Amino acid sequence: MTLLKKFQLPILIALLFIPFQLFAAEASGGHEPVDMTSSSVGFMAIVFFLIAYVFVMAEEFTHLRKSKPVILAAGLIWGMIGWVYMDHGMSELAEHAVRHNLLEYAELMLFLLVAMTYINGMEERQVFDALRSWLIRKGFSFRQLFWLTGILAFFISPIADNLTTALLMCAVVLAVGGTNSRFVSIACINIVVAANAGGAFSPFGDITTLMVWQKGMVDFGGFFALFIPSMVNFIVPAVIMHFAIPNENPAESDEIVPMKRGAKRIIALFLITIVTAVSFHNFLGLPPVIGMLTGLSYLQFLGYYLKKTKHKCISHEQFSDKNEVGEFVPFDVFTPVAKAEWDTLFFFYGVVLCVGGLGFLGYLSMASELMYNQWGATSANIAVGFLSAIVDNIPVMFAVLTMNPDMSTGQWLLVTLTAGVGGSLLSIGSAAGVALMGQARGQYTFFGHLKWAPAIAAGYAASIVTHMWINSALF
Repeated sequence: MTLLKKFQLPILIALLFIPFQLFAAEASGGHEPVDMTSSSVGFMAIVFFLIAYVFVMAEEFTHLRKSKPVILAAGLIWGMIGWVYMDHGMSELAEHAVRHNLLEYAELMLFLLVAMTYINGMEERQVFDALRSWLIRKGFSFRQLFWLTGILAFFISPIADNLTTALLMCAVVLAVGGTNSRFVSIACINIVVAANAGGAFSPFGDITTLMVWQKGMVDFGGFFALFIPSMVNFIVPAVIMHFAIPNENPAESDEIVPMKRGAKRIIALFLITIVTAVSFHNFLGLPPVIGMLTGLSYLQFLGYYLKKTKHKCISHEQFSDKNEVGEFVPFDVFTPVAKAEWDTLFFFYGVVLCVGGLGFLGYLSMASELMYNQWGATSANIAVGFLSAIVDNIPVMFAVLTMNPDMSTGQWLLVTLTAGVGGSLLSIGSAAGVALMGQARGQYTFFGHLKWAPAIAAGYAASIVTHMWINSALF
């Protein structure tokens, strides 16, 4: 969060459960996509994408919002694709592909918008301010908070998703140690690693695990074999970073911040909304975003109820529902909607369309075939993790599933693990990392994360070794 202002969310992702059948190789009118991997258009698309990502990584220095370069790159890439397909008389195929990508983005964007609205609503009701004051009064040290937020992120992300979990935990970190940049930076890194690791052992904890499950490569219970490797992935870098955390306590305070009326009900409705999204997907076969939007209606009705019963605020002094001039203000659901981080949401658009265009050009399939035919399954699956830190695990995993290499259950679990936790290697490698760069702007940065890449890589390697050891019977 900065708390959601704070909410400049991540790179693509994560939000749980969005079936990403991306890049459309579905033929339209009997035509097949044109392979342009060796063409000038293909090379130019790669150049545009790389230049855009350089600007994304340099946002800290240029102060150019990250959505701008990727949106431009997306337009240029698909403009070139459209021109080529129009010239070949197959414009409907390119149109079908880009519409499919746009639909995937719309599902992701609306899912994120609902989550951001709830988090912003909690912030407006002073949930995080109250939590901050409670944590300070409890006397937790920075090191204790470092472990507390990391452990909570690890165990919450398999139930919710890594993005939402990271945002929630970051809100706590910013609320308690917001003025200590060193603590905030390292704690955010720990949260990103923990949230990504926690999502790797749950069938619906991350989009990549969901994709593997839906394809039937691993059954529902099979993913839990990754629990210990995922925990190792979190614990190893956390132990290393622990010693860099300031061995001190936040400034003492006896301040008590009361939550505004309806705060606890918003928290409860958010949890119910997550359950609704999971249920719509698991039991009704519908996109999870439908469940999330249904959950938004819960918040709207609560806002209506609070407005109609605002007289209760006047008779209960424990609720601090007053504005600067002392007037009682009911909860307005459209206020947190307006405060959503639109730069991040448009950034997602640019990334989804850019990567979708590269996949449509044939680069992802080409890379996947090269890796599995020449390198071998184990080397290729380990490389997937490094690749997902740069590109994003969703299209990478989609390419692997499309290639459908003949692999054992152990290898499918390996690629699920590496694709899930590999994004932790860079701050831009996962939705959680991208989101926290916006939420803790200026404190959690790309280069701040990169400084601890060796420790994170040690956890990455240790988790792979652990998996191949304890799950050797699956290979």
